[in-house]
Amino acid sequence: MTAPQPAAEPAPTAADLRRWRRYLADERAEAAVYRDVARRRAGEERAILLALAEAEGRHEAHWMRLLGAEADRVPAVSLRTRLLGFFARRFGSVFVLALAQRAEGRSPYEADAHATAAMAADERIHQEVVRGLAARGRQRLSGSFRAAVFGANDGLVSNLALVLGIGATGVPATTVLFTGLAGLLAGALSMGAGEYVSVRSQRELLAASVPDPQAHTAVPHLDVDENELALVYRARGMTEQQAAAHAHEVLTGYDPVAAAAQATAAPVDEHEEIGSAWGAAGSSFAFFASGAIIPVLPYLLGLSGGAAVLVAAVLVGAALLVTGAIVGVLSGASPLRRALRQLAIGFGAAGATYALGLAFGTTLA
Repeated sequence: MTAPQPAAEPAPTAADLRRWRRYLADERAEAAVYRDVARRRAGEERAILLALAEAEGRHEAHWMRLLGAEADRVPAVSLRTRLLGFFARRFGSVFVLALAQRAEGRSPYEADAHATAAMAADERIHQEVVRGLAARGRQRLSGSFRAAVFGANDGLVSNLALVLGIGATGVPATTVLFTGLAGLLAGALSMGAGEYVSVRSQRELLAASVPDPQAHTAVPHLDVDENELALVYRARGMTEQQAAAHAHEVLTGYDPVAAAAQATAAPVDEHEEIGSAWGAAGSSFAFFASGAIIPVLPYLLGLSGGAAVLVAAVLVGAALLVTGAIVGVLSGASPLRRALRQLAIGFGAAGATYALGLAFGTTLA
Protein backbone atom coordinates (compact mmCIF):
# COMPACT_ATOMS: atom_id res chain seq x y z
CA MET A 1 0.00 0.00 0.00
CA THR A 2 1.55 3.28 -1.05
CA ALA A 3 1.69 6.23 1.34
CA PRO A 4 -0.67 9.11 0.57
CA GLN A 5 0.98 11.88 -1.37
CA PRO A 6 0.87 15.42 0.07
CA ALA A 7 -1.61 17.70 -1.61
CA ALA A 8 -0.06 19.89 -4.26
CA GLU A 9 0.15 23.59 -3.58
CA PRO A 10 -2.65 25.42 -5.40
CA ALA A 11 -1.49 27.53 -8.29
CA PRO A 12 -1.19 31.22 -7.39
CA THR A 13 -4.01 33.42 -8.57
CA ALA A 14 -3.52 36.53 -10.64
CA ALA A 15 -4.13 38.60 -7.48
CA ASP A 16 -1.41 36.63 -5.66
CA LEU A 17 1.08 37.31 -8.43
CA ARG A 18 0.28 41.01 -8.48
CA ARG A 19 0.69 41.24 -4.71
CA TRP A 20 3.97 39.31 -4.69
CA ARG A 21 5.39 41.47 -7.46
CA ARG A 22 4.46 44.59 -5.48
CA TYR A 23 6.15 43.17 -2.38
CA LEU A 24 9.25 42.36 -4.43
CA ALA A 25 9.43 45.87 -5.87
CA ASP A 26 9.00 47.47 -2.42
CA GLU A 27 11.64 45.23 -0.81
CA ARG A 28 14.15 46.19 -3.50
CA ALA A 29 13.34 49.87 -3.15
CA GLU A 30 13.51 49.81 0.68
CA ALA A 31 16.90 48.08 0.55
CA ALA A 32 18.09 50.83 -1.81
CA VAL A 33 16.79 53.48 0.61
CA TYR A 34 18.78 52.00 3.50
CA ARG A 35 21.90 51.86 1.33
CA ASP A 36 21.39 55.48 0.24
CA VAL A 37 21.06 56.65 3.86
CA ALA A 38 24.07 54.51 4.87
CA ARG A 39 26.26 56.39 2.39
CA ARG A 40 25.66 59.54 4.45
CA ARG A 41 26.39 57.83 7.76
CA ALA A 42 29.55 56.49 9.38
CA GLY A 43 30.51 53.98 12.02
CA GLU A 44 27.84 52.01 13.84
CA GLU A 45 24.87 53.74 12.16
CA ARG A 46 26.25 52.87 8.72
CA ALA A 47 26.72 49.23 9.70
CA ILE A 48 23.17 49.00 11.08
CA LEU A 49 21.64 50.48 7.93
CA LEU A 50 23.59 48.11 5.68
CA ALA A 51 22.44 45.17 7.81
CA LEU A 52 18.84 46.32 7.33
CA ALA A 53 19.39 46.46 3.58
CA GLU A 54 20.76 42.91 3.68
CA ALA A 55 17.66 41.73 5.57
CA GLU A 56 15.40 43.30 2.96
CA GLY A 57 17.43 41.35 0.40
CA ARG A 58 16.45 38.10 2.11
CA HIS A 59 12.80 39.08 1.85
CA GLU A 60 13.32 39.93 -1.81
CA ALA A 61 14.72 36.45 -2.42
CA HIS A 62 11.61 34.87 -0.86
CA TRP A 63 9.26 36.63 -3.26
CA MET A 64 11.52 35.85 -6.20
CA ARG A 65 11.31 32.13 -5.34
CA LEU A 66 7.51 32.28 -5.23
CA LEU A 67 7.24 34.28 -8.44
CA GLY A 68 9.70 32.25 -10.46
CA ALA A 69 9.61 33.46 -14.06
CA GLU A 70 6.99 36.05 -13.10
CA ALA A 71 9.65 37.94 -11.12
CA ASP A 72 10.74 39.65 -14.33
CA ARG A 73 7.47 41.59 -14.49
CA VAL A 74 8.06 43.77 -11.42
CA PRO A 75 5.70 46.78 -11.23
CA ALA A 76 6.55 50.30 -10.16
CA VAL A 77 7.14 50.69 -6.43
CA SER A 78 4.49 52.25 -4.21
CA LEU A 79 4.27 56.00 -3.76
CA ARG A 80 5.47 55.89 -0.13
CA THR A 81 8.55 53.89 -1.11
CA ARG A 82 9.33 56.30 -3.97
CA LEU A 83 9.04 59.19 -1.51
CA LEU A 84 11.44 57.43 0.85
CA GLY A 85 13.97 57.03 -1.95
CA PHE A 86 13.57 60.65 -3.07
CA PHE A 87 14.25 62.04 0.41
CA ALA A 88 17.04 59.55 1.10
CA ARG A 89 18.95 60.59 -2.02
CA ARG A 90 18.55 64.30 -1.32
CA PHE A 91 18.57 64.60 2.46
CA GLY A 92 19.56 61.36 4.20
CA SER A 93 18.26 62.79 7.46
CA VAL A 94 16.04 61.92 10.40
CA PHE A 95 13.10 62.79 8.13
CA VAL A 96 13.85 59.74 5.99
CA LEU A 97 14.30 57.46 9.00
CA ALA A 98 10.99 58.63 10.43
CA LEU A 99 9.27 57.78 7.14
CA ALA A 100 11.03 54.40 7.11
CA GLN A 101 9.86 53.76 10.68
CA ARG A 102 6.26 54.22 9.62
CA ALA A 103 6.77 52.11 6.49
CA GLU A 104 8.16 49.21 8.54
CA GLY A 105 5.27 49.52 11.00
CA ARG A 106 2.73 49.10 8.17
CA SER A 107 4.13 45.81 6.91
CA PRO A 108 1.33 43.50 5.63
CA TYR A 109 3.32 40.30 6.20
CA GLU A 110 1.60 39.27 9.45
CA ALA A 111 -1.74 39.03 7.62
CA ASP A 112 -0.33 37.39 4.47
CA ALA A 113 -0.22 33.59 4.49
CA HIS A 114 2.49 33.56 1.80
CA ALA A 115 4.94 35.53 3.97
CA THR A 116 6.85 33.54 6.58
CA ALA A 117 6.56 34.18 10.30
CA ALA A 118 10.24 35.11 10.32
CA MET A 119 9.66 37.80 7.70
CA ALA A 120 6.80 39.30 9.71
CA ALA A 121 8.99 39.24 12.83
CA ASP A 122 11.84 40.87 10.89
CA GLU A 123 9.62 43.78 9.86
CA ARG A 124 8.49 44.34 13.44
CA ILE A 125 12.10 44.37 14.66
CA HIS A 126 13.15 46.59 11.75
CA GLN A 127 10.65 49.17 12.97
CA GLU A 128 12.35 49.23 16.38
CA VAL A 129 15.82 49.43 14.82
CA VAL A 130 14.81 52.38 12.66
CA ARG A 131 13.03 53.94 15.63
CA GLY A 132 16.33 53.83 17.56
CA LEU A 133 18.27 55.38 14.68
CA ALA A 134 15.63 58.08 14.20
CA ALA A 135 15.67 58.82 17.94
CA ARG A 136 19.34 59.80 17.70
CA GLY A 137 18.55 62.31 14.99
CA ARG A 138 15.50 63.60 16.86
CA GLN A 139 17.68 64.32 19.89
CA ARG A 140 20.18 66.23 17.74
CA LEU A 141 17.54 68.54 16.27
CA SER A 142 14.91 68.64 19.02
CA GLY A 143 15.95 71.99 20.54
CA SER A 144 15.93 74.27 17.52
CA PHE A 145 13.31 72.18 15.72
CA ARG A 146 10.93 72.46 18.67
CA ALA A 147 11.39 76.23 18.70
CA ALA A 148 10.90 76.41 14.92
CA VAL A 149 7.68 74.36 14.84
CA PHE A 150 6.16 76.04 17.87
CA GLY A 151 7.19 79.44 16.55
CA ALA A 152 5.62 78.87 13.13
CA ASN A 153 2.39 77.53 14.58
CA ASP A 154 2.14 80.30 17.15
CA GLY A 155 2.69 82.87 14.41
CA LEU A 156 0.06 81.32 12.17
CA VAL A 157 -2.61 80.92 14.83
CA SER A 158 -2.06 84.03 16.93
CA ASN A 159 -1.78 86.44 14.03
CA LEU A 160 -4.68 84.89 12.14
CA ALA A 161 -6.79 85.25 15.29
CA LEU A 162 -5.60 88.84 15.73
CA VAL A 163 -6.24 89.82 12.11
CA LEU A 164 -9.65 88.16 11.97
CA GLY A 165 -10.67 89.52 15.35
CA ILE A 166 -9.74 93.09 14.47
CA GLY A 167 -11.13 92.79 10.94
CA ALA A 168 -14.48 91.54 12.22
CA THR A 169 -15.02 94.77 14.15
CA GLY A 170 -15.37 96.64 10.84
CA VAL A 171 -12.22 98.79 11.01
CA PRO A 172 -10.53 99.81 7.73
CA ALA A 173 -8.22 97.34 5.96
CA THR A 174 -5.17 99.54 6.66
CA THR A 175 -5.85 99.27 10.39
CA VAL A 176 -6.02 95.49 10.10
CA LEU A 177 -2.77 95.48 8.14
CA PHE A 178 -0.79 97.53 10.64
CA THR A 179 -2.30 95.61 13.53
CA GLY A 180 -1.14 92.36 11.90
CA LEU A 181 2.37 93.72 11.30
CA ALA A 182 2.57 94.95 14.89
CA GLY A 183 1.42 91.52 16.10
CA LEU A 184 4.07 89.88 13.92
CA LEU A 185 6.92 92.00 15.31
CA ALA A 186 5.78 91.88 18.93
CA GLY A 187 5.14 88.13 18.82
CA ALA A 188 8.43 87.30 17.08
CA LEU A 189 10.45 89.34 19.57
CA SER A 190 8.57 87.84 22.50
CA MET A 191 9.03 84.28 21.20
CA GLY A 192 12.72 84.80 20.50
CA ALA A 193 13.39 86.31 23.90
CA GLY A 194 11.36 83.64 25.66
CA GLU A 195 13.17 80.79 23.91
CA TYR A 196 16.56 82.34 24.66
CA VAL A 197 15.78 82.65 28.37
CA SER A 198 14.22 79.17 28.51
CA VAL A 199 17.05 77.30 26.79
CA ARG A 200 19.79 79.34 28.47
CA SER A 201 18.29 78.72 31.91
CA GLN A 202 17.87 75.01 31.21
CA ARG A 203 21.48 74.64 30.09
CA GLU A 204 22.73 76.57 33.12
CA LEU A 205 20.72 74.36 35.49
CA LEU A 206 22.08 71.21 33.85
CA ALA A 207 25.63 72.59 33.75
CA ALA A 208 25.48 73.10 37.51
CA SER A 209 25.22 69.32 37.88
CA VAL A 210 28.32 68.56 35.76
CA PRO A 211 31.35 67.51 37.87
CA ASP A 212 34.10 70.12 38.32
CA PRO A 213 36.88 69.18 35.85
CA GLN A 214 39.51 70.52 38.29
CA ALA A 215 38.38 68.40 41.22
CA HIS A 216 41.05 65.83 40.35
CA THR A 217 43.78 68.15 41.68
CA ALA A 218 42.67 67.36 45.24
CA VAL A 219 43.04 63.58 44.83
CA PRO A 220 46.87 63.31 45.42
CA HIS A 221 46.53 65.08 48.77
CA LEU A 222 43.76 62.87 50.18
CA ASP A 223 44.46 60.43 53.00
CA VAL A 224 44.00 56.91 51.65
CA ASP A 225 42.32 55.74 54.87
CA GLU A 226 40.47 58.91 55.87
CA ASN A 227 38.87 60.78 52.95
CA GLU A 228 35.52 61.90 51.58
CA LEU A 229 36.02 60.69 48.02
CA ALA A 230 33.66 57.78 48.60
CA LEU A 231 30.96 60.27 49.60
CA VAL A 232 31.21 61.81 46.14
CA TYR A 233 30.35 58.50 44.49
CA ARG A 234 27.60 57.78 47.02
CA ALA A 235 26.07 61.17 46.19
CA ARG A 236 26.12 60.17 42.51
CA GLY A 237 24.09 57.03 43.22
CA MET A 238 26.55 54.26 44.17
CA THR A 239 25.98 52.07 47.19
CA GLU A 240 28.30 52.50 50.18
CA GLN A 241 30.29 49.39 49.28
CA GLN A 242 30.56 50.33 45.59
CA ALA A 243 31.60 53.87 46.46
CA ALA A 244 34.30 52.72 48.88
CA ALA A 245 35.72 50.26 46.36
CA HIS A 246 35.72 52.81 43.56
CA ALA A 247 37.33 55.48 45.76
CA HIS A 248 40.09 53.05 46.73
CA GLU A 249 40.63 52.17 43.05
CA VAL A 250 40.89 55.85 42.10
CA LEU A 251 43.34 56.68 44.90
CA THR A 252 45.65 53.71 44.33
CA GLY A 253 45.67 54.03 40.53
CA TYR A 254 45.70 57.82 40.23
CA ASP A 255 47.76 59.14 37.31
CA PRO A 256 48.11 62.94 37.53
CA VAL A 257 49.24 63.30 33.91
CA ALA A 258 46.28 61.34 32.53
CA ALA A 259 43.84 63.15 34.82
CA ALA A 260 45.15 66.55 33.73
CA ALA A 261 44.92 65.57 30.04
CA GLN A 262 41.33 64.43 30.51
CA ALA A 263 40.41 67.65 32.30
CA THR A 264 41.84 69.82 29.51
CA ALA A 265 40.35 67.78 26.65
CA ALA A 266 37.85 69.45 24.35
CA PRO A 267 34.54 69.54 26.19
CA VAL A 268 31.67 67.41 24.93
CA ASP A 269 28.26 69.03 24.85
CA GLU A 270 26.28 66.62 27.02
CA HIS A 271 23.11 68.64 26.48
CA GLU A 272 23.20 68.78 22.69
CA GLU A 273 19.55 67.75 22.40
CA ILE A 274 18.49 70.96 24.19
CA GLY A 275 20.04 73.12 21.49
CA SER A 276 21.81 76.45 21.88
CA ALA A 277 20.07 79.47 23.35
CA TRP A 278 20.85 81.69 20.35
CA GLY A 279 19.88 78.94 17.90
CA ALA A 280 16.54 78.40 19.62
CA ALA A 281 15.89 82.15 19.82
CA GLY A 282 16.77 82.72 16.18
CA SER A 283 14.65 79.80 15.00
CA SER A 284 11.72 80.89 17.13
CA PHE A 285 11.92 84.51 15.90
CA ALA A 286 12.29 83.59 12.23
CA PHE A 287 9.61 80.92 12.17
CA PHE A 288 7.11 82.94 14.19
CA ALA A 289 7.58 85.80 11.75
CA SER A 290 7.28 83.47 8.74
CA GLY A 291 4.04 82.08 10.16
CA ALA A 292 2.64 85.44 11.26
CA ILE A 293 3.18 87.07 7.86
CA ILE A 294 0.83 84.64 6.12
CA PRO A 295 -2.45 86.03 7.56
CA VAL A 296 -1.27 89.54 6.67
CA LEU A 297 -0.48 88.74 3.02
CA PRO A 298 -4.00 89.38 1.65
CA TYR A 299 -3.99 92.86 3.20
CA LEU A 300 -0.49 93.54 1.86
CA LEU A 301 -1.83 92.64 -1.59
CA GLY A 302 -4.66 95.13 -1.25
CA LEU A 303 -7.55 92.82 -0.42
CA SER A 304 -10.09 93.75 2.21
CA GLY A 305 -13.33 92.55 3.78
CA GLY A 306 -14.56 89.01 3.25
CA ALA A 307 -12.11 88.30 0.40
CA ALA A 308 -9.13 89.05 2.64
CA VAL A 309 -10.56 86.91 5.44
CA LEU A 310 -11.17 83.97 3.10
CA VAL A 311 -7.70 84.12 1.51
CA ALA A 312 -6.02 84.45 4.90
CA ALA A 313 -7.94 81.45 6.25
CA VAL A 314 -7.07 79.30 3.22
CA LEU A 315 -3.37 80.20 3.34
CA VAL A 316 -3.09 79.60 7.08
CA GLY A 317 -5.05 76.36 6.81
CA ALA A 318 -2.63 75.02 4.20
CA ALA A 319 0.36 76.04 6.32
CA LEU A 320 -1.12 74.38 9.43
CA LEU A 321 -1.67 71.17 7.50
CA VAL A 322 1.95 71.18 6.32
CA THR A 323 3.49 71.86 9.76
CA GLY A 324 1.19 69.30 11.38
CA ALA A 325 2.13 66.66 8.82
CA ILE A 326 5.85 67.34 9.30
CA VAL A 327 5.53 66.93 13.06
CA GLY A 328 3.58 63.72 12.51
CA VAL A 329 6.23 62.27 10.19
CA LEU A 330 9.13 63.13 12.46
CA SER A 331 7.37 61.74 15.53
CA GLY A 332 6.53 58.49 13.75
CA ALA A 333 2.79 59.18 14.03
CA SER A 334 0.10 59.60 11.39
CA PRO A 335 0.85 62.75 9.33
CA LEU A 336 -2.81 63.14 8.37
CA ARG A 337 -4.05 62.94 11.95
CA ARG A 338 -1.47 65.45 13.18
CA ALA A 339 -2.23 67.77 10.25
CA LEU A 340 -5.96 67.73 10.93
CA ARG A 341 -5.35 68.28 14.65
CA GLN A 342 -3.23 71.36 13.91
CA LEU A 343 -5.91 72.65 11.55
CA ALA A 344 -8.71 72.14 14.07
CA ILE A 345 -6.80 73.85 16.89
CA GLY A 346 -5.75 76.79 14.73
CA PHE A 347 -9.16 77.39 13.18
CA GLY A 348 -10.84 76.91 16.55
CA ALA A 349 -8.80 79.70 18.12
CA ALA A 350 -9.18 81.99 15.11
CA GLY A 351 -12.91 81.30 14.85
CA ALA A 352 -13.49 82.17 18.49
CA THR A 353 -11.60 85.45 18.10
CA TYR A 354 -13.48 86.27 14.91
CA ALA A 355 -16.80 85.70 16.69
CA LEU A 356 -15.71 88.01 19.50
CA GLY A 357 -14.70 90.62 16.93
CA LEU A 358 -18.11 90.42 15.31
CA ALA A 359 -19.77 90.81 18.68
CA PHE A 360 -17.67 93.83 19.61
CA GLY A 361 -18.21 95.34 16.18
CA THR A 362 -21.97 95.01 16.54
CA THR A 363 -21.86 96.49 20.03
CA LEU A 364 -19.72 99.47 19.01
CA ALA A 365 -21.88 100.11 15.99
